[in-house]
Amino acid sequence: MAIVKEFKEFAMRGNVVDLAVGVIIGAAFGKIVTSLVADIIMPPIGMATGGIDFKDLKYVLKPAVDKTPETAINYGLFINNVIDFLIVAFCIFLIVKGINSLKKKEEAAPAAPPEPTKEEVLLTEIRDLLAKKA
Repeated sequence: MAIVKEFKEFAMRGNVVDLAVGVIIGAAFGKIVTSLVADIIMPPIGMATGGIDFKDLKYVLKPAVDKTPETAINYGLFINNVIDFLIVAFCIFLIVKGINSLKKKEEAAPAAPPEPTKEEVLLTEIRDLLAKKA
């Protein structure tokens, strides 16, 4: 029973729940970016390069024979995945940059200088009195 209790405490921590939410949102965001690249960005690039569909770009190592499928290096899909990664990395960069700028604004507000202690006030008065006598 101790293991179950310990696991429950672990699973209910804020960090674990936040991580789970982040993973779910990240997966959904990944699908959106994949669709953006495959359906919106790559078709115009394909038209600009003479109607090339990047998904079909491959280097065939061994052609298909009867029921044996071909062996190929699908570098077009790799290009799509690199573009996916760059878009996701850029979006994450912008989010982190925005969060950091908000943190800097919070830190930039200077704290009020501390009030002098009773001893400092007393010493200042003594200094001023001695300066008047001299």
